[in-house]
Amino acid sequence: MSVTYSDTFKEHLANPRNAGTLEGADAEAEQTNPVCGDRLRLALRVRGGRVESARFLAYGCPPTIACGSALAGMLEGMTLEEAARLTRSDITEAAGGLPPRKQHAAALAYETLQEALQQAEARP
Repeated sequence: MSVTYSDTFKEHLANPRNAGTLEGADAEAEQTNPVCGDRLRLALRVRGGRVESARFLAYGCPPTIACGSALAGMLEGMTLEEAARLTRSDITEAAGGLPPRKQHAAALAYETLQEALQQAEARP
């Protein structure tokens, strides 16, 4: 059974947004899905309570890469409060949708975001 992905999803895979590391990050979080082994790292630079820069590194299935790309792209310009209100559904939608068996990728992105936001908010 083949899975059909949206053009948005394919675009995130072909041209990931904000991939890489971030010098001078205020928060760097990494989470691993214990079931499949996918890993996602998210780095944020925060200025004045707003995400100035976001970068991600993903190791795993295409949906994890697409969710990391979508999340990092969405975060730039958001306040920490706006970022904290993002849901797994928001990440899934921004990535162009995910089949039911791949929803773990959005969950991984969401959990990584939560850890990064905790770090960012703990900074003086």
